Amino acid sequence: MSPTVTFDAGLSGKLSLALPKAPVLDTGAGHDAGVLAGHVPSAMIFVRNPNGVSHSPEEYVEDADAELGAAALADALSSLLS
Repeated sequence: MSPTVTFDAGLSGKLSLALPKAPVLDTGAGHDAGVLAGHVPSAMIFVRNPNGVSHSPEEYVEDADAELGAAALADALSSLLS
């Protein structure tokens, strides 16, 4: 298991504005933004996965959840540009 990574507070705050009901989580993932966080400001949006399977051919996400995650990411990126 990878050590827990705490993401950049500023970026996490921007994501919280886009997703005010979502919890702010650290990650134990030893990949993706968890690796980048030690080098550049990083954050992640976790999208609901109804079966809980990750990084496997059986991983699945509902289209509506993927669309909400993409919209939240677009909102957060837009706020970084202003």
